[in-house]
Amino acid sequence: MATLATAADTGALKPGKHRSFIADAWRTLRGNRLAIAGLVIVLVWLIAGILAPILPIADPNAQDLKVRLQPPSSAHWLGTDDLGRDIFSRIIYGARVSVPAGMLVVAIAAVVGSLLGVLAGYSGGAVDSVIMRASDAVLSYPSIILAMAITAVRGGPGLSNALIAVAFVLWPEYARLMRGQVLAIREADFVSAAQSVGVPSGRIMLRHILPTADAPLIVKATIDVGAAIVLTAGLSFIGLGAVPPTAEWGAMIRDGANKGVQYWWYALVPGVAIMSVVMGLNFFGDGLRDALDPKRRQR
Repeated sequence: MATLATAADTGALKPGKHRSFIADAWRTLRGNRLAIAGLVIVLVWLIAGILAPILPIADPNAQDLKVRLQPPSSAHWLGTDDLGRDIFSRIIYGARVSVPAGMLVVAIAAVVGSLLGVLAGYSGGAVDSVIMRASDAVLSYPSIILAMAITAVRGGPGLSNALIAVAFVLWPEYARLMRGQVLAIREADFVSAAQSVGVPSGRIMLRHILPTADAPLIVKATIDVGAAIVLTAGLSFIGLGAVPPTAEWGAMIRDGANKGVQYWWYALVPGVAIMSVVMGLNFFGDGLRDALDPKRRQR
C-alpha cells in the first residue's frame, strides 16, 4: 500500500501534471465568492442587453401619455417616465449602450496606451519624454472637464463623441503603467538574448515584453470599465452624451433628476443599475488581481 501511495504521489508531481498559471489563477478566482458574484452581475447585465430585442418586454421608445410618471406596479415593474415609456425596458436597452460602451472605450484606451507605454519604456530618450509629457498634460486636467471639452470640439452631443472623449482621457494611465512594467523587465535575460541575436525592436516589444507585462493591465482594464461607464453616463447627464430617444442610463438619471423626489423611481432605477455594474466590476477586478498575482495566491 505504501508503495502504491508513493507511486501515486510521484505521478502527481510529474512535470506534465503541474497546473498551468491560468489553471491556478482560475482556481484562486473561483474560490473568491465576491469576485464570482461580481462577474455574474456584469454578465447578467451584458446578456440582458444583448438579448433585449428578443426579450418579452415593452418597446423602450413607445409613448403612452395616459400612464406617464406612474410608480412601479404590476403593469410597469419599475414605473414609467414623463412620456409614459416603460422604465424597465429602457433600463434593459440602456445596458446595450452603457456596458458595451464602457468595454469598448477601455479596450481602445488600453491598446493605445499600452503600445505607447511600451514604446516609451523601451526606446527611452526623446521618445520617452514626448510620450510621458503628453500623458502628463492629459492627466493634469480633471477627467470630466477634459471629456466635456473634447466632446464640444468634436461637434457637441453624441454617443460616439462621448466615447472618443473618454478613451482620450483614459489612455495616459495605461501608458504610464506599461512604461513602468517595461522599465522593470527590459534588462531581463530573455530581452538581452533576443537583442543579441538581432531580433528587431518592434518584435521584441510586441512578442517578448508586452505579453510579460499584461497581468496588471488586465486587472486595471477590468476595473476601469466601471469608471468609463460612470464617465460616459456623466457626459450624458450634462447633455453631451447619448441623444434622445436613445435609452442610456446617464440620460435617464438627468431626466429623472428634473422631476424631484416625488418621482423617486425615475432617477433611482438607472442609478442603481450603474452602481450594480460598477460594484460588480470592482469585485471581479479585485479578485482577478489576487488571482493573477503569484504572491497573493501563496498567502
